[in-house]
Amino acid sequence: MHFLIDASLPRSTADLVRRAGHEATDVRDIGLGPAADQQVARHARASGHALISADFDFGDIRLYLPQDYQGIVVIESPEDATVAEVLQIIARLLGEPDVLAALPGRLAIVDRHRIRLRPAMGVQP
Repeated sequence: MHFLIDASLPRSTADLVRRAGHEATDVRDIGLGPAADQQVARHARASGHALISADFDFGDIRLYLPQDYQGIVVIESPEDATVAEVLQIIARLLGEPDVLAALPGRLAIVDRHRIRLRPAMGVQP
């Protein structure tokens, strides 16, 4: 799986994703660091990458239809979370092969305690 990492996540996210055996592109490395959400989403969609972000706007399925993406992941962490804590939440997702396999066409909300997968339109749970 190839993840497009939003600028809302720590720079070290790409290394974590790669160590877990996946490909990773950080938006800051391709000139999209300051880009609007719509531009980031458009790039993820066009490139066929799953988008991973801490920006809850990407969790709005009225704006970003999950079935149009290889997956949208929103990381939910406390406002005072350290980089290490955020990376632990991401590692939790990366350690769930069944969730990753089911991610295309879906929205995943990941926090310290659970992973919620929202089915795409027309997909049975």
